[in-house]
Amino acid sequence: MSKKNELHHFFLRKKPVMILVNLAKDAKKRYASVLAKEVDCTYSHTVRVINILKKNGLVDFSRDGRTKTIQLTGAGKELAEYLSKTVTLFDKIDRD
Repeated sequence: MSKKNELHHFFLRKKPVMILVNLAKDAKKRYASVLAKEVDCTYSHTVRVINILKKNGLVDFSRDGRTKTIQLTGAGKELAEYLSKTVTLFDKIDRD
């Protein structure tokens, strides 16, 4: 499977979309454990998804001592914005 097809398949799944959308919600610092709780996902799966996002240039990590926080890159913010609109649209369709 090509890298492009891998990303398409990856972003059509619920948890990766929700992780990106939650990272974009506000400016507060996010940790993997907090993010896992927000999207109702296991910590290990959340870390796996975050590492894929990092590998594809959508998130960066910063360290403050032993604490590692996650933030979106410019491309990650742009994609999260589109995915957020898509999620909103799907929610609207479900209500109709």
